[in-house]
Amino acid sequence: MSTAEQTAGGEAEPWGEVTPDAARRLLVAAVEAFAERGYHATTTRDIAGRAGMSPAALYIHYKTKEELLHRISRIGHDKALDILRTAAGGEGSAAERLADAVSSFVRWHAGRRTTARVVQYELDALGPEARAEILALRRQVDAEVRGIIEDGVAAGEFDVADVQGTTLAVLSLCIDVARWFNIEGPRTPDEVGALYADLVLRMVGARRPGTGRG
Repeated sequence: MSTAEQTAGGEAEPWGEVTPDAARRLLVAAVEAFAERGYHATTTRDIAGRAGMSPAALYIHYKTKEELLHRISRIGHDKALDILRTAAGGEGSAAERLADAVSSFVRWHAGRRTTARVVQYELDALGPEARAEILALRRQVDAEVRGIIEDGVAAGEFDVADVQGTTLAVLSLCIDVARWFNIEGPRTPDEVGALYADLVLRMVGARRPGTGRG
């Protein structure tokens, strides 16, 4: 694996769709810089330097620093939406699909924590058009999780009084993993994913086989 496909934290990043190699190197450098220093404190010179390139070379591939953030945000939100759509469209009960959605979403936020911090917490730095595009993707993310919860309520699997509020709580719980997860900590991304899936099933009052509700 090339260094262009890793962040400073050593985590693999799926940037294969970004070409050519120089554009990918700049994008990975931007992820690292934005996560470490914040968008506003990062300069194009910082990004180019991390990529081993000149500032002039950056402008060949990205017109502005915001364009870099927009590309990162779009790719990250597309990936998040794909993860949740796959889980929501899977076979099995609502509880099984919700557990799959949560565990997969949490694993991504833990395993791709550097990218996830930028994707989830730098939205306000985008201009109006780019921000509107990302917000539309976020509404689709919300709809996928809400749809599973609604299915569970309709089937009598879940006991949820406020579906919208519960959806927000579930997504907030998953996304916040990117803030605190440490690859050298006591839990792996898989373990955190399994833990959060269990917590969310308890949150929605999921029926457990052979034990009635809860």
